[in-house]
Amino acid sequence: MEYNKKNIENVNVANKKVLVRCDFNVPQDDTGEITADQRIVESLPTLKYLLQHGAAVIACSHLGRPKGTFNEKYSLKPVAVRLGELLHMNVSMASDVIGEDAKAKAAALQPGQIMLLENVRFHAEEEKNDPAFAKQLSGLAELFVNDAFGTAHRAHASTAGVADYLPSVCGYLIQKEINVIGKALFSPRRPFVAVLGGAKVSDKIGVIDNLINICDTIIVGGAMAYTFKKACNRPIGISRCEEDKLELAKELMLKAVGLGVHFYLPGDHIVGDHFASDARPYIMQHIADGMMGMDIGPSTIARYVKEIKFAGTVIWNGPMGVFEFPSFAEGTKAVARAMAKTDAISIVGGGDSAAAAEKFGFADRMDHVSTGGGASLEFMEGLALPGIACLEDY
Repeated sequence: MEYNKKNIENVNVANKKVLVRCDFNVPQDDTGEITADQRIVESLPTLKYLLQHGAAVIACSHLGRPKGTFNEKYSLKPVAVRLGELLHMNVSMASDVIGEDAKAKAAALQPGQIMLLENVRFHAEEEKNDPAFAKQLSGLAELFVNDAFGTAHRAHASTAGVADYLPSVCGYLIQKEINVIGKALFSPRRPFVAVLGGAKVSDKIGVIDNLINICDTIIVGGAMAYTFKKACNRPIGISRCEEDKLELAKELMLKAVGLGVHFYLPGDHIVGDHFASDARPYIMQHIADGMMGMDIGPSTIARYVKEIKFAGTVIWNGPMGVFEFPSFAEGTKAVARAMAKTDAISIVGGGDSAAAAEKFGFADRMDHVSTGGGASLEFMEGLALPGIACLEDY
């Protein structure tokens, strides 16, 4: 797939109505109060550029999972308020998406002004990428800008469908993801090290298979490491294991050997006898019966940190253990710290890894923290992302 896409600086936006797909899927408390506005903040560079260059901006997004029906709980009204505060200007809010209020407000919108449509997922047609819905949505504007990397792997009406009816380019957020992750995948500074963790091998099959063709070293942690360990006939106690993926795990390791890729599994473990924060941690090289691996051990940490230290590029996706439990968080924390300190290009692939980097205070020291968990995974897997593939090439 070609990722050399036009962005907002490659088109004339002056005096044009511009539909911008943002990712405003922010967390809220029971009262509807936004508890973290990072996703709104990340949209500001693109929105400010458009407004400052004379565009009339029609922003849209989803929030939560309203399942195709209007639900006040998932209204974007609080987002409009917070966005207005961050932009220091009024953000008018439409009461619908393609209805009369949206059409009227869009028609009256002047250059340098911004409005927000209601939650696009109030329409079932959105997730179905219904052409008629996409056409009506696109009818509000003259140009489409996708800046929602977190949903770029979804072929929805507001992420891909509207591109059938409007000239379409990316915003700064998607441009950065393309530049940073894309460069790492296609022309990395070497050695190229991938640090992969999380619960399931099945979640990362495509990623591992693709990265074996690109990387110099693959480091495995998290619960998925125990599927690989069992595939090597190592004792894993009652650790989580995907029995139906054992043969696949063997094939992936053999592929790595055949291509000369270093493939590291944990050599020691922090284990507990039950899955809970109060489980007593033990260090074990060979996991005993009745025990489960819940983090990588100190020797493994030292080896993994050394690989990261001397890397040229590091991509990290997936925690090394149950970092939500303090007794089993050190492996994930050590990887985050090593990535923050390395001279390598350090990329965090969204999701739990991004949450861990933030939790431990290292996120701002990474070269790039992806804004899309699922999207970054599919990107690393080498798949075409519909929300990017639909944009215009240079």
